[in-house]
Amino acid sequence: MIKELIVVEGKNDTKRLQSFFDVETIETHGLGLNKETIALIREANDKRGVILFLDPDTPGEKIRKRLNDEIPNLKNAFILKEDGRTSRKVGIEHASKEVLEEALNNLISYTEDRKTLSLEEFYQLGLSGFADSASRREKVYRHFHLGKCNGKTLFKRLNMLGIDKDEIEKIL
Repeated sequence: MIKELIVVEGKNDTKRLQSFFDVETIETHGLGLNKETIALIREANDKRGVILFLDPDTPGEKIRKRLNDEIPNLKNAFILKEDGRTSRKVGIEHASKEVLEEALNNLISYTEDRKTLSLEEFYQLGLSGFADSASRREKVYRHFHLGKCNGKTLFKRLNMLGIDKDEIEKIL
């Protein structure tokens, strides 16, 4: 039994998670997220805690950003696109039990305004501005279970988690 409520985009995500785990979900209905659903998520977070488990695509990231901006202390679970992909679609509903379990065992909570990594250090680590920056970023986001992200998003997520240059150097 997972005590937190899990926020997903749709009913197929709910069915997939419930086929493997004893969970309750709140569905955003994709980008159709409304004020009532946000209020429900806020209340659930205050009472039980909430895990955002959204698809690794643009709509999923938009929903994640909006909810993290509006509601403090949400937990986040990430999968990579290749771990939830079919020939035509990508999402939580297509991921294996092992991938879902790994994501739920590596939850991330963001705290704003932590500055453990400067932009200069980020560049010194080669995470942006170099030919191999994308592969270096991939090592980092995979290690910390941050989901695929570009340089700007990775920089923000690393700081929100309080990860410093020394921790990143060990991975690289």
